[in-house]
Amino acid sequence: MKIGVLALQGTFFEHIHSVRKLGAEAIEIRKPQELEGVSGIIIPGGESTVITRLIHDYNLFDPLRKLAENSVPFMGTCAGMICLASDIGSTVELETLHLMDIRVNRNAFGRQLSSFETELYIPILGEKPFPGLFIRAPEVESAGERVGIIARLGDGRIVAVRQGGILATAFHPELIDDLRLHEYFLQLARQFACKEAA
Repeated sequence: MKIGVLALQGTFFEHIHSVRKLGAEAIEIRKPQELEGVSGIIIPGGESTVITRLIHDYNLFDPLRKLAENSVPFMGTCAGMICLASDIGSTVELETLHLMDIRVNRNAFGRQLSSFETELYIPILGEKPFPGLFIRAPEVESAGERVGIIARLGDGRIVAVRQGGILATAFHPELIDDLRLHEYFLQLARQFACKEAA
């Protein structure tokens, strides 16, 4: 099983390291032809404006959307969540991938100096709290009927969602040692790989 990590900007190396620690193959994606044979795609944290522009510049927009249409699982963290959203409610003109029926507020938690870490209760990962690291993070302001809420902050704000095989978090699991969220994504990718092989 091969996981493609979008390596245009941001924390792609950290995602690759996490996937490899779990025993799966991870490759850097910069060209459309490198997407061949992947069982999952990760869009890392970073600068959403830059990543979105480079997706278009590197001619990855249509190939990525086609993978999603073919049920390949996606995972987006922080900026990756913004790239996946159908509505970013912003005056900045970004053509996102429109893969999740969510409205996202970019930089909902302020500047980098406002970064914080907090324990999150994420039932799909078990009873042990998950360390949520938020750096210039977005939040999900609203979600469509097909979107499952995976995690909220104590004040109720939505910070992790899933729609089918697409997973998105406002925080950075790639920057911490807890690998449970990556392991959960790999389970989705394995399910897809098994269906393809059947």
